[in-house]
Order: sequence, then structure tokens, then C-alpha cells
Amino acid sequence: MLCFLRGMAFVPFLLVTWSSAAFIISYVVAVVSGHVNPFLPYISDTGTTPPESGIFGFMINFSAFLGAATMYTRYKIVEKQNQTSYFSTPVFNLVSLVLGLVGCIGMGIVANFQELAVPLVHDGGALLAFVCGVVYTLLQSVISYKSCPQWNSLSTCHVRMAISAVSCAAVVPMIACASLISITKLEWNPKEKDYIYHVVSAICEWTVAFGFIFYFLTFIHDFQSVTLRISTEINDDI
Repeated sequence: MLCFLRGMAFVPFLLVTWSSAAFIISYVVAVVSGHVNPFLPYISDTGTTPPESGIFGFMINFSAFLGAATMYTRYKIVEKQNQTSYFSTPVFNLVSLVLGLVGCIGMGIVANFQELAVPLVHDGGALLAFVCGVVYTLLQSVISYKSCPQWNSLSTCHVRMAISAVSCAAVVPMIACASLISITKLEWNPKEKDYIYHVVSAICEWTVAFGFIFYFLTFIHDFQSVTLRISTEINDDI
């Protein structure tokens, strides 16, 4: 296990495990408490009512921080690889980082503004998180192909692009169906006219969310060869 997590590999590994736990624990607590229907609630539905709202908010906030740390480390890895053997314009890598960080800010908004309390702000944060997250994975997949075979195996590139494609295909109906729902609520009846939109958008939302998780799982191998050094300097003039 320690060999598997050598270098900076613990960062994406912690992101994957922590985020998975955040979704699963919030879902279980919400269902056991009777606050949501076990069948396909929105992810945000499982973090709206106490006590799961506190768990969801805390864990998603930390996931956003881990996501930012993972993306920045990935940015520095690609930057160093590109300096060693040029394969892509640095702007491409920078744009990817900025979009990823904006997505992490969106996650923080989702965590801190519950959907029933401030739905407009919550939905705006969710839109940022999902759209920027999907574009980030697409850009990183392109970068992976450009750096293949020196820095990535072709199979890794294919896996990343496949996850990106599925996430991209899912995010469009997720947004479209969610926009057709006339009211925000936790309890749904299959006979309601907006129920089918809720089901489709919820399926797509969970697909995109776990698509992100599986995508960051592919970073673990890249991070194994990276080390972090922190230096401290004291200025005698002070």
C-alpha cells in the first residue's frame, strides 16, 4: 500500500476516497433519516437537511480543496514534462488549470449554499462545478494524448478520454432536464409531470460525479514519481 502511494500519489487517492465517502455517507444518512427517497435523489438532496447537511458541507468543502491541490500538482507535472520534451503549448495546460479551479470554487458554493435555502446560488455553483469539471477532463485527456507515449501509455489516454466522453454526454441532458423542472423539492411522486426529468437529470448527475472520481483515479500513477519539497528561509534584515 505504501509503495502504491509513493511520491504525491496520496493526493489523488485521498481525493477519490474522500469524495466517494462524502457522497455515500450523505446518501445513507439522508435515506436512513427519511429525508430523501432511496431511488435516485439528486446529490444535493442528500446534503440539504440536518444532520446530513453538516456532513455533506464539511466533506465536500474538503473535497474541493483536495481537487484544487490535485489539479495544481497535475499542472506542475505537465509543465515540467513539457519543458523536458515539448509536446503542447503551455497556455493549454494553464487554461485547463483555471477551469479546474473554477470548478472547485463551484463545489465550495454547492457545499455551503443548500439547494432549498438559496437555490439560485446553489444551482449556479453546481453548473460551474459540472461544466468546468467536464471541460477540465476533456482538456487533460487531449494533453495526455499529446504527451503519449513518453509520459502516458496509450491505454491510459483511452481510459481518460472514454470517461471524459461519457461525462460530456451526461452533462448535457443533466442540465437540459434539470432546467425543465418547475419546482425544487426533495420528495417526488412518479405520477408528477416533472418526475421523468428528475430521474434523467439525477442519473446523469451521479454519472458525471463518479466520472470525475474515476478520472482522478487515473492520476495516481503519474503522481507516484512526483515529490514535494518545502523550504523555509529566514530574512535577517527583519
